[in-house]
Amino acid sequence: MLQNTATPVATPSTNAIFQLAWPLTLKTIMLHGIIVIDAYLVAGLGEEALAAMGLAGSIGGLLLGILVAFSTATQIRVAQAFGSGQPAALKSGAYCGLVINLGVSLLGMLAVALAGGTIIDRFAHTPEIAHQAQLYLNVFMIVILGEAVGQALSSHFNGCGETKTSFYSYVIALPVNVGLSIALIHGMFGFPELGLVGAAVGSAVASLVRTVYLAERFFRSTQGFPDAPGWLYATFRHTLIRHLIFALPIAATFISATLANTVAMLIYAKLSVNQFAALTLIMPWVMVAGTLGITWAQATGILVAQLLGRNPTSGALDEFLMRAWRGAFVAAALVSATYLVVGLSSGLIYSELQSETRAALLSFVPILLVLPFPKGSNAICGNTLRAGGETVYVMNIFVGSQWFVRIPLTAIMVLYLDLSVAWVFSLLLVEELVKFPPFHLRLFKGEWKHGLS
Repeated sequence: MLQNTATPVATPSTNAIFQLAWPLTLKTIMLHGIIVIDAYLVAGLGEEALAAMGLAGSIGGLLLGILVAFSTATQIRVAQAFGSGQPAALKSGAYCGLVINLGVSLLGMLAVALAGGTIIDRFAHTPEIAHQAQLYLNVFMIVILGEAVGQALSSHFNGCGETKTSFYSYVIALPVNVGLSIALIHGMFGFPELGLVGAAVGSAVASLVRTVYLAERFFRSTQGFPDAPGWLYATFRHTLIRHLIFALPIAATFISATLANTVAMLIYAKLSVNQFAALTLIMPWVMVAGTLGITWAQATGILVAQLLGRNPTSGALDEFLMRAWRGAFVAAALVSATYLVVGLSSGLIYSELQSETRAALLSFVPILLVLPFPKGSNAICGNTLRAGGETVYVMNIFVGSQWFVRIPLTAIMVLYLDLSVAWVFSLLLVEELVKFPPFHLRLFKGEWKHGLS
């Protein structure tokens, strides 16, 4: 826990944030790429294989996302402990995160075993697609188990400021995934021809390789914490409960966002084919290009948590956040410029599209030019407030803006008012503007500076 007396603490530089942010950015893109790579590699097997992988991948992707959410909480806890310099706190954050991730993955695997087949049968277009999807999902559960450990260990390194270690693990795993998947999909180099299942095996082996690398680095650097007796809150059970209480709102925020995005896509499907196609094309760009601003905010959150662990003065925190905000503005400008290039080049990138679809893509450009700025600033606030322990408040803002603003307005615009897709897309900006006042007012209030427990 924080002591009551603040002490002078040197604040990290903008370069320190950048050194944390760039590995996080590349790692996040690579994490998204696990299923994307599989989809690319199985494309040559035909539409049925792609449909099967997409169906199984949606379930696997949900479980991966939940693990990432819990790991984000562990990352904050470890950063707080690292800043405080308490070995018992550092050990508690690492092992509690690992136990929780393993528990979540086992519950997810149990849910898949009990209901996965039913879900797949319900949404698959043919029995053969359902069969292939089930086979893929069964093997992909190894990825879930591997990532349960891998994400927990990554969170430990990230919280300690060693984001490059997690990034290097993906650098090692990515060529394993691609090479082995190609060999197993097509039966090359003496490997059996497994088709779609080969892609899942490649991902599973790559995940295990990544996990082994991280485990070796973890035990080399910590030796299992032999010089850190005891736990942060007396017993491991009490420490685990406190960690879980801290983590649940972050996980709930992710689950809410996933469900909201799914509902939004179902409503988007009621648009014209051209408008829906335009939204389907632009959303991946929004996610991938926007990663820069989000990971800058995550790096800021890690450093804030470390600072809070050192019991800094309020002025030192304010000084650091102003520095981080200036960097966030630069990141937002780069993201905005990327969106502008993509939007203006959409006619060349997607030259085979109909003119109505290309016109819809161009209509998104004014919104995309503005979106990164409030989104980046909100992300700074959200990650900072989480670092200060206000996970429930952050969850409430996200859930409220999603379910009381974006989703109802999307339904009204599409189902009742029949507005153009540009108005519908603008709700992404509206959601950020709704979150802006409560995030910034709470941050400026400053209670988060003293809220660690």
